[in-house]
Amino acid sequence: MLAKGQTVIQYMEQLAPKHYAVPDDRIGLQLGTLHKDIRKVLVALDVTDAVAEEAIAEGADLIIAHHAIIFRALKHLQTDSPSGKLYEKLIKHDIAVYISHTNLDVADGGVNDMMAEALGLTGLAPLEDIHTEKLYKLVVFVPETHHAQVLEALFQAGAGHIGNYSHCSFNINGKGTFKPQEGASPFTGQLGKLEETDEVRIEVLVPDNVHRKVVQAMLKAHPYEEVAYDLYAMDLKGRSFGLGRVGKLPETVTLRELNERVKAAFRVPLSRVVGDPEQTVRKVAVLGGSGSRYIGHAMFAGADVLVTGDIDYHTAHDALAAGLCIIDPGHNVEKIMKHGVAEWLRERLGESKNATEVVASREETEPFLFL
Repeated sequence: MLAKGQTVIQYMEQLAPKHYAVPDDRIGLQLGTLHKDIRKVLVALDVTDAVAEEAIAEGADLIIAHHAIIFRALKHLQTDSPSGKLYEKLIKHDIAVYISHTNLDVADGGVNDMMAEALGLTGLAPLEDIHTEKLYKLVVFVPETHHAQVLEALFQAGAGHIGNYSHCSFNINGKGTFKPQEGASPFTGQLGKLEETDEVRIEVLVPDNVHRKVVQAMLKAHPYEEVAYDLYAMDLKGRSFGLGRVGKLPETVTLRELNERVKAAFRVPLSRVVGDPEQTVRKVAVLGGSGSRYIGHAMFAGADVLVTGDIDYHTAHDALAAGLCIIDPGHNVEKIMKHGVAEWLRERLGESKNATEVVASREETEPFLFL
């Protein structure tokens, strides 16, 4: 069975929820429709003419890309312009384009985590907080006979996480009363008779991004026809999510050695380096894309070196004067997301027995030549 376009994107947004994106970022469906079966998904960094041709050759119905194909509001759609020709080609071949940009940068397991993992960094924290998780408290009353069943359903759906601890809950035994009225089909008890049953009050914390999933899982696992539960918004804030990552290498290395590691990890032939190549470094900040405005963030985080792209001349001088090393392997290192996202989607679609294929684009969209 092929997955519908909406189903594929639901999985994509489990990885990179849209509300993680910075304001005014151009994300989501930008071209075409998701109301169709998807035979094949092509995951790309950019949507260029060469990538569109690749999608056609692959028989792809959907491109999921990191960089927007429509970045500014269109004033016209002329099919004799480069962008117009590209849009026309995609529309004629019924290829939809969905963009996951800064939300994929911010997400757990997203672009910046992929970069940090490729360099072997541990103890990761965001370089800049963008989104703080809203928390709810779910309270539900369950008969003792189904206490373990409902509790496990809550945990499996994503409830009960506090910091580095999972399966956190509070449980109180008590007595529940009810009187089934005409038309009811009670799990236990008789119509018109006041009943008393042994119940457990379960309390768990639930992150905002899974609270609907948790409630649905709880209702499905609960034996009662009418479930008594409460969902409270909490003043307590949950985890912070943000752009970039800062972490530590397993051992101290020279800036020169780290540069070689960066080039190998991100498959780039050259990189620009700011700082003494023989200086030792261990604490590393990474940020996919353009990182010029994150010099201060990296220094505040205590990083020895910032690995990012698009560093301008004056920013490089500022970093050098401040004692912060920089490795600039280019903006295109975000291509690491192609295989990471493709693998994520393949696993999710496989778990749900969908026959939709997912492939990573083989096209290199680096606009610069290194001569």
